[in-house]
Parts: sequence; C-alpha cells; structure tokens
Amino acid sequence: MLFMKYTLLLATAALVPSAFAQPVTSVANPDFTRCIEGLRGDARSARVQDEAFTRFTQGLTPDMSVVEKLDYQPEFRMPIWDYLAALVDDERVADGQAQLAQHAEVLAKVAERYGVDPATVVAVWGVESNFGRNFGNYPLVQALGTLSCHGRRQTFFRGELYSALRILQAGHIAPERLVGSWAGAFGHTQFMPTTFERLAVDFDGDGKRDLMDNTADALASTANFLKRAGWQTDQPWGFEVKLPTGFNATGEGRRSKRPVGEWIARGVLKVDGTPLPRELGNAGLMLPAGPQGPAFLVLRNFDAIYSYNAAESYGLAIAHLADRLRGAGPFTTPWPTDDAGLSRAERRELQGLLVLRGHDIGAIDGALGERSRAAIRIEQERLGQEATGRGGQKILRALRGG
Repeated sequence: MLFMKYTLLLATAALVPSAFAQPVTSVANPDFTRCIEGLRGDARSARVQDEAFTRFTQGLTPDMSVVEKLDYQPEFRMPIWDYLAALVDDERVADGQAQLAQHAEVLAKVAERYGVDPATVVAVWGVESNFGRNFGNYPLVQALGTLSCHGRRQTFFRGELYSALRILQAGHIAPERLVGSWAGAFGHTQFMPTTFERLAVDFDGDGKRDLMDNTADALASTANFLKRAGWQTDQPWGFEVKLPTGFNATGEGRRSKRPVGEWIARGVLKVDGTPLPRELGNAGLMLPAGPQGPAFLVLRNFDAIYSYNAAESYGLAIAHLADRLRGAGPFTTPWPTDDAGLSRAERRELQGLLVLRGHDIGAIDGALGERSRAAIRIEQERLGQEATGRGGQKILRALRGG
C-alpha cells in the first residue's frame, strides 16, 4: 500500500469487498487528453517507450471520483478498538489459518529465502486484500492518469503512473488485470507501482513479477519488502506488557526505544506477569489508547511492519493478526471503552437489523459507510442513546432486543 496519507481510508476499505468502491463512468475530456499527451516527454525520460505510452493511454478518460477521494476528509474517526475488531476477528483468523495450510510449501520456501515467518506474511495479505478477495477495481492507468492531471500531489502520481506504464510495458501484468485502489495500490498485498519495481520478485521463475494472479510472487514480494525494511528473523514484533501502578509514560513512544533492561528496572512485565526477555535489545512503549488501555513494547520488527503502511494502528493489526494465526488469543487488557467494537459478522448483523427497521443502507456487506451510520444515528436517537452514528456493541444489543 505504502501511501501513508491514506492509510486509514485504504486499510479500512480492505475490511469488506464493496469498500474499495466503484469507479464511476467517465467521459471524454479534451483538456485531460491534452494533459496526458503532455506527459509523453517526461514518460519517455522515465523509460516508457512511445509505443507503450500510446497503447496504454490511448482513449483514456478521467475518473474524477479519485480526485474527490484525494480531497476527502472523513468526518467519522474510527477508534482503534473498532479498527482492530473488524480487521482481526475470528473470521479472518480462520481464513488466515486456512491460507497457512493451503500455501504451506510456498510459505516455507519464502521463510527460508527471506527470513520472514509465514504468519506475518499471511497477516499482511489478510489485512491488505482479505486474502486476495478485495483488490479494488479501479483501472490503475486511468486512476493514476487522472491524479496526474487533477488535484494535489500531481508530481507524486505522475511518478506512479510512469511506473505503472513500465510494468505494463515489461509484460508483468496484463493491462486489463492492472486494477486496484483509487490511489494506485494493487495486488494481493497492495503495492504501489514504484514499490513493485523496487521490491516485487518473480518467485516461481516464470519471467514475470505478477502480484495479481500469482500468489507465490505476491507472498514472496511481501517478505522481501519486510526483509529490506529491517526484519530480524526469529525475533518477535513485540508483546503486550503490564505497567506498574503510577508508571510515568510521558515522552515514551514507538520511536523512543530503550534497552529492555531499562524497562525491567522500571517494573514493566509481560502482561501475564512474567519477566521481559532482556536479550531482545531496544524497545519502545506504545499506548495506542492511552495509559488506561493495552500497553505494548515494540521492537525492530514492528518498525518493519510499520514501514509497510505508516500508521501504528495498521502495524498493530498486522502484528496482532500474526499472533492470532500462531494460536494466541486476544489482547489481555481491555480497551478503555464501555462500547466495544464489532467484528465483520456483527457489522453485517447490525446492517440486517437496520434493514428490518426500514432503513435503506445499500448492500449488507459489513461496511458501515455513510448510509449505515445515518441509520444508526436515527436508531440511537429513538433509543435515547447518544447519536454518534458509530456501530458498537450497545446499538447492536439494543436492536437485537427489538
């Protein structure tokens, strides 16, 4: 994915199939055509052959919906307990364990070559595309071409467009298969085109680096990314910890790493009360919901995950899902809320209950988008709850009861 400004939007979209959105039908636009043609010289300098530029951009029309998404500032802010409840639920854990079994041979070879364990690789796959179910359906050349000519950060998107054209030029992916998110990420584990060129690998030796239709290439490319980001074999990402009463966490954070021995001296224990492993080097303290919620000491491997998509909530989702795939349970310390988040199955149940009450929310898909939240607000007002539009356990229990 690797486009940090849109981390929460894209990662949240990966929760459900419909959430990557539907590209709108576009029409011919002479100004857009001139803009695209005006990129030919720079594309040539960027090693895109004239013939390839013509072939892949001829007749291209803009999709202005991607510009709207570029500028979209969501009113709704998702608490971390909602984010993790949907990304790391029993459904995704079961699916991930099935994928571990199905691809065990490939994952073992990937681990041998790159030193990244199967559970972490599969966790990235699960969060990024729900194990290949949610690639997104925006034609990348159209989306990146539009963003190269309209809106902010045109220089950035032009670089990604030229990269996408080089990928097509090299024949790694068929033009009709190069689809993804509105911002340009594509494939099983959602690489941006420039990241593909740097880090994607041809793991099965067929001469193509195919992250769309070749699972082995996609899994190996993900492991290669993490290795290049500093992944340390046979080391944990970190662990949930227990802080002593009155612990002063001022100034602490993921990047403020200290030797584990210092944390031991300050009275920090693993969450089960056992001593911290002193030999693991330096660790930073992360409190994603403040001092009343779960606490984590994070190591170098968490930073490698974080570099995949620069948001701590995203990194924690990957790390936690990987642990769950290895058989661990949920976090021990509860989130500091009296209205916990919903799994995807519970979100779908909530939507079904809203439909039964006559609300038009669109598809029952587990994506609590604007129409679902509007319906939730109406029901919260009716029930005397605070009308936040948030889907949590309180509104679900209330609607279950009629």
